[in-house]
Amino acid sequence: MILQVENIQKSFGSKKILNDISFSIDAGECLGIVGRSGCGKSTLIKIIARFIPPDFGKIFLDGTDITNSKNLRAVYDKMQMIFQNPEDSFNPRQTLGWSISESMKNHGFDRKSISERVSELLETVGLDSSYSERFPHEVSGGECQRAAIARAITLKPKILLCDEITSALDVTVQAKIIDLIRKLIDEQKIACLFITHDLALLPKISDRIIVMHAGSIVDSGKTRDVIENPKSKFTRELLSTDFFSQN
Repeated sequence: MILQVENIQKSFGSKKILNDISFSIDAGECLGIVGRSGCGKSTLIKIIARFIPPDFGKIFLDGTDITNSKNLRAVYDKMQMIFQNPEDSFNPRQTLGWSISESMKNHGFDRKSISERVSELLETVGLDSSYSERFPHEVSGGECQRAAIARAITLKPKILLCDEITSALDVTVQAKIIDLIRKLIDEQKIACLFITHDLALLPKISDRIIVMHAGSIVDSGKTRDVIENPKSKFTRELLSTDFFSQN
C-alpha cells in the first residue's frame, strides 16, 4: 500500500468541507477522484500533500504515518504534486533544466549526473534535451506540463498527486498528457492520485474512481463499474453532462 487515507475530516469555521474520507492506492495504480467545484477534492489533496492539516484522521505514505510528520523532505522524496497551471509552478527567472535539477542539487548529485539525468527525464516525457535551456514562458502549456512531470519524477517518487493537471490544456494536448501519466504508472509502477472535475477523462487513466459530493464519497469502485452502474444520483448527473455516449 503506497497511500492510505483514514477518516479524514476538515472544517473551515462552521462549514464542513470533508466528512470521513478513506481510501488507499497501491503501486502501479491510479485512483481518480472526481467531483464538481466545491465538493472538497482540492482540500483533500492539499491535506494529503501536507499543505494544510486535517481536523481528524490519518495519512500513511509507504507504511509511515505522515499526518504530523516534521520531516517533510522525506515525505516529498516519496510524494510529488503536479499542479493545474504548470508555468506558475516554475521559477520564471530560471530555465526548465535548472528547475528540474534543483532537487538533485539538494541531494548532492554531481554536475555530470545531474546533466545526464535531466536529459533522460526530458526524453522520458517526450521533450528534446534542448528544452533544458528554455524558460517557462518560451514553451507551450503542454510542453511546460511535460517539464513539470519530468521534475516530479526526478527522484523516483512512490506516488504522484495530479491536481486538475489537464484542465488548462486543449483536448488534443490533454490526451497526450493522460497517455504520458498512464505510461509512467505502468512502466515505473508509480501510484497516482488524479483529481479532476471531468469524469470523461478517467476511463483513459484511472483503475478506480471515487466520486465526491459535498465533502463525502457518494460512489466508488472500478472505473468501468462506476460508469456503467452508478450508485448515486450525483454520479448519474455527472455522467449525463459528459460525453461517454460519444466514445
